[in-house]
Amino acid sequence: MTVGTAVVLVDPARPDVLPLAALPLVRAAGAVFATPGLGVDLPAPPAPETLAGLADVVLVAGDADDPGAVALVSAGARVVRAAGSGLLDAVAVMDRLRSPGGCPWDAEQTHDSLRRYLREESYELLDALEDGDRAAMREELGDVLLQVLFHARVAAEDPDDPFDVDDVAAGLVGKLVGRHPHVFAGGDPAVRDAASQVHRWEELKQAEKRRESSVDGVALAQPALALAAKLVARTRRVNLPPDLLPTGSRLFRLAAESELDGGDPEGELRTVARRFDRDVRAAERAARDAGVDPGSMDEHAWRRFWPRGVGQGD
Repeated sequence: MTVGTAVVLVDPARPDVLPLAALPLVRAAGAVFATPGLGVDLPAPPAPETLAGLADVVLVAGDADDPGAVALVSAGARVVRAAGSGLLDAVAVMDRLRSPGGCPWDAEQTHDSLRRYLREESYELLDALEDGDRAAMREELGDVLLQVLFHARVAAEDPDDPFDVDDVAAGLVGKLVGRHPHVFAGGDPAVRDAASQVHRWEELKQAEKRRESSVDGVALAQPALALAAKLVARTRRVNLPPDLLPTGSRLFRLAAESELDGGDPEGELRTVARRFDRDVRAAERAARDAGVDPGSMDEHAWRRFWPRGVGQGD
């Protein structure tokens, strides 16, 4: 077995579409085979035990359980799959869980019952991103993806207005292509750099959604600090004078000032809050190590065990 030997897994519905990573392997291979029944104009492979003994061969297969594919992988061949093929597996698992004979709990869920999980998983993903924890990031991205698949599967069962995960994906593709004419439509003179692209995105979105207000589409259910910043960002784009911003709330004014200065008030406050959380835990650990019960500490004890000098927490 050599590094050039590989099993290329393709979608049986589109067997002639090869993953990009497979092209150099196919070009360099001594022989390329395809499992029978795929409808690809390639020779069928020899018996699995014979195939596994060949060097620099590529087997195009529609199923990882194909005997030839199993034999090659067991002998050390690499597996190349089209980007996104794992998403099809995830969709199939979600469908199985939600279908008759699947999971009773999954079958009972509704859009409303799932709301709390979407919120919780989103915050857990934010934690992983802020911690720079790659393993947690991958896991939490999967948990957020589960919520997307779950809601799409529930929506597909709606008798009055059904849509499924393919409709969701098609809508996303249409949005991305339509709002990137400089990439997909041969150029856009309005886009010169990242900043002009942000402005162009908003222009295209405004025209596409035919919004009546500059604040249409702002999610009012988001955390209040983020909501204030988003409203300020939207009204700034239409040149609302800063003196018309609410003046009765110090918190709104602080959020507005941060947003207008190019900051991220929600992110900034989260950073300070997470640092405070770490400091409290560190002080409590230090107290326990010194034989002091954190629950009984007075102000003097807290200052004694605080990880930084008083007034240096920020």
